[in-house]
Amino acid sequence: MTFENNTPRPFVRSSSQRMLGGVCGGLAEYFGVDVNLVRAIAVLAAFVTGGTAILVYLALWMLLPE
Repeated sequence: MTFENNTPRPFVRSSSQRMLGGVCGGLAEYFGVDVNLVRAIAVLAAFVTGGTAILVYLALWMLLPE
């Protein structure tokens, strides 16, 4: 068992899969899932958490590099 290709992937905003800030696209690329699924979960989380998820999204938009 070799660990030659065990370099961590960067967690960045997407420049190709962006609708607003690229945060959902970056999450989708990082985890290897469909970007529309991540967007749907983000919208659902915004309603369920009473807007807290929107603040998390904005924080990630400001903190994550592009």
